[in-house]
Amino acid sequence: MPGPEKAFPQSAFVAAAGLGTRMRPLTDSTPKPLLRVAGRSLLERLLDTLAAGGIRHCIVNLHHLGDQIRSHIEARQQPLPAVTFSDESGLLLETGGGVCKALEHLGPDPFVVANSDVVWIEAGENCLRRLGRHWDSQSMDALLLLVPGERTVGYDGTGDFLIDDRGRLRRAKAGADDALVFGGLQILHPRLFAGLQATPFSLNRIYDRAGRAGRLYGLVHDGRWLHVGTAEALALADSTLAKAAP
Repeated sequence: MPGPEKAFPQSAFVAAAGLGTRMRPLTDSTPKPLLRVAGRSLLERLLDTLAAGGIRHCIVNLHHLGDQIRSHIEARQQPLPAVTFSDESGLLLETGGGVCKALEHLGPDPFVVANSDVVWIEAGENCLRRLGRHWDSQSMDALLLLVPGERTVGYDGTGDFLIDDRGRLRRAKAGADDALVFGGLQILHPRLFAGLQATPFSLNRIYDRAGRAGRLYGLVHDGRWLHVGTAEALALADSTLAKAAP
């Protein structure tokens, strides 16, 4: 359901502060966003996807081995997106609290939130551009990229949401055959965070708030999605990208 003509989001929050416990011992000395898939770090791939999607500025949160992430980004040659760091070294705020802390840098307009442990293989158009074309601030507070289970690699869950013919989402019950997986990329409106503080909480709280108002929407990804959450999934991502390379 494409929205009216408008500017695409130009700011993004990158969730990069996680401990990566499922990937130990790899993450004992290397933060998960800096693990390499097919020769490039997850974070580098993500920043390139954001830049191709029109993002000019992003906020990257830091906690586990944050100095390595800071150094990695500061050594990056590409000018966009410009990066501001949000330091969570004193207290890990989870996804929702991390965004709350970064709101002052994200501005008053809708913004992107992206996970740093995923890779999107696109069928054509940049996945963030597709989200931007479908975004409509009049009807939406949240627009999530979703993936059918058969297009996922390295994912061992059962799915998260059901989608209706208008693109609106509701939570899927456990084991639902038609449940779609959240693909780690979304557009959110800052009004969703009204009255909330930068304390540890999940973005699931935000989704529930949008859902109750009938303003939680989704868009189905047209390609494949690699979830890099374990050492086994890292190996799968390597082989999948090697086969997908031209």
